[in-house]
Amino acid sequence: MFQSREEIDRRTPRGSLSRLSYLQQLVTEFQTTTNLDCQREVIANLGNFAYDPLNYDHLRQLNVMDLFLDMLSEDDDKLVEFGVSGLCNLALDKDMKKSIIENDGIGQVQHCLNSTNGETILSAVTCLMFLTTPDSRSAICSDATLSKMAEFCRSDDKRLYNLAQVFFQDYCTEEERKKYLPESAEPPSVP
Repeated sequence: MFQSREEIDRRTPRGSLSRLSYLQQLVTEFQTTTNLDCQREVIANLGNFAYDPLNYDHLRQLNVMDLFLDMLSEDDDKLVEFGVSGLCNLALDKDMKKSIIENDGIGQVQHCLNSTNGETILSAVTCLMFLTTPDSRSAICSDATLSKMAEFCRSDDKRLYNLAQVFFQDYCTEEERKKYLPESAEPPSVP
């Protein structure tokens, strides 16, 4: 990952699909298959490609962000997990971040905070961090979200606990921290 376009071109065997064509093939496969396992695999693969900034233009052209957003309302926990993870990767790009925010991505990602899937919650918290801007901060730091973050600060899951602590430290005001975090919030003990 994070290779140059020249490196990708050099390593791609002659006669192989271009990166754009390959990604288009994945999107088409997702849209045409009815096999749930195949859909999961494709969304996970697209999420992995969303990790590399060299793919952002291709993913934007193929409307993959919309596909990830659509996954957040699916009934299947894995599709939701891979969708929010993909959005989390895309949210690092300034233009993608703007598009996610403009397409009600904040509300959809906030809904993922209620998941029972720990990986979904971790990706949702991280995604909200990446989506935070001066203009989006008030929507992200809503009472409902901060209440969930305070709940995560009491989690036995060390990763979730730490991430929620970082959220409060880096994205919230002193007043919000005082309101939502108890003074005695101690890290969970490590067995």
